[in-house]
Amino acid sequence: MTRRVTILGSTGSIGCSTIDLIARDPEAYDVVALTGGHNVTLLAEQAIALGAEIAVTAHEDSLADLREALSGTGIEAAAGEAALCDAARRPADWVMSAIVGAAGLPPGLAALEEGTCLALANKESLVTAGPLILGTAEEYEARVLPVDSEHSAVFQALVGEEMDAVERVIITASGGAFRDWPLEKLAGATLEQASSHPNWDMGQRITIDSASMFNKALELIETKEFFGVRPDQIEVIVHPQSLVHALVGFNDGALMAHVGPADMRHAIGYALNWPHRKILPVERLDLAKIGQLDFRAPEDARYPALRLAREVMEAGGMAGAVFNAAKETALDGFIAGRIGFMDMAGVVEDTLTQVSGDKTLMSAAFTLDNVRAADQMARMRADEIMAGARTPQRSNTWT
Repeated sequence: MTRRVTILGSTGSIGCSTIDLIARDPEAYDVVALTGGHNVTLLAEQAIALGAEIAVTAHEDSLADLREALSGTGIEAAAGEAALCDAARRPADWVMSAIVGAAGLPPGLAALEEGTCLALANKESLVTAGPLILGTAEEYEARVLPVDSEHSAVFQALVGEEMDAVERVIITASGGAFRDWPLEKLAGATLEQASSHPNWDMGQRITIDSASMFNKALELIETKEFFGVRPDQIEVIVHPQSLVHALVGFNDGALMAHVGPADMRHAIGYALNWPHRKILPVERLDLAKIGQLDFRAPEDARYPALRLAREVMEAGGMAGAVFNAAKETALDGFIAGRIGFMDMAGVVEDTLTQVSGDKTLMSAAFTLDNVRAADQMARMRADEIMAGARTPQRSNTWT
C-alpha cells in the first residue's frame, strides 16, 4: 500500500536523509508536500524528483525564485507560516517534522489536528510545548513518533515493556567538538571549531549545540515529556563512539541498550516504516573491529546547559519555551560574533532569571499563543542581555 508523506524541513540534514530513504523505494510513497527555507533551488529539485504536489518556502522573499524554479512542472509553490501549516494539513499518512527551532511547532500542531502520524525530529516542539503537542495528538487520535536517535532508541527499547518497570533512562552524548579540550581553552573556541562534529554530519546549528551540549539539554527535557518519566530518572553519559544511542534500566537491574551506526537514517527509517522494520542502507557494525565502547560522566563546568535543563524540568510551565528561545538567540549571537562560546549558557541563565519573575507568563496555560508569548519575551530579554542593555543576574540557580 502506497503511503502519502509530507516532509517539513526537507532541505535540512534530516529532511535530505528522509528523502534518500524514500527515493530508494519510490513505489511505496506518494509525496504530498515538501517545505524548506531559503535554499529554494534544492527544494525545487527535491519536489520535481519526487513528484510532490506542493513546495513551500518559509520565506516570502523566496517565493518568486521558487515559482521560477518550478515553472512548467505543475507543482504548486507557496510561502510563509500560513502556507507551511496548510501544507502540513494536506491529507497524508505520515509527516516528518524536521523544521529547526520553535518555528516547527505550528505546522507540527497543524498535522496532528488532522490526525496524522507525526515523526518528530523537531525537539523544540516537546521542549517548548510538550503538553500541547501530546494533548493535541490525544485529542485528534494522532500518533507522535520520535526521530531523535536517542529517543528513537528509548522508544525501541521499550517495545513490549511496561513503564512501571522502568527505573531510569540513559541518553548518550558524543561530547561534541570540545569533549577533550582543556577547560581553559573553551572560552576562546571559534565558530569554525564549534561547527565541526567528530562523529555526525549535521547542520551548523545542531553541531554547535552538540559542542555546548545544549542539544542534549533539550533532549533531557524531551525525554521527560515524551516518556513521562521523572527528571531524576533521566541520565546523560558521554559516549565518544556514538554507537550506543540510549539505554533503559528496569527494576530488575537489567539495562536494555540500543546500538547502531551514527547514521540518522536508522531512526528516520524506523519511524517511516513503523510499526514494521524494513531493510535500511546503514552500516552493519563489526563489534570485533570496534573493540571497545567508552563511557564517562559529563563535566558540569564543560556543559552548564545540562544543569539548566534540569532546573527547567523542575520549574515546569513555560520554562521550556523560555529556555529554548534564549538558547536559539544566544546561538545566533555566537554565530554572529556578538558573544563567545561559553557565554551562551550565561545568556540563557540570565534570561531564565529575568523572565521567571513574570509568574503570570510562566504559569500560563499551554496554548500556541501563550507559548509564542513566552518565546518572544525570552528572545527580547536574551537580545538585551547580549547587547549589554540589562545587568546580568546570574547565580548558581535561577529557580
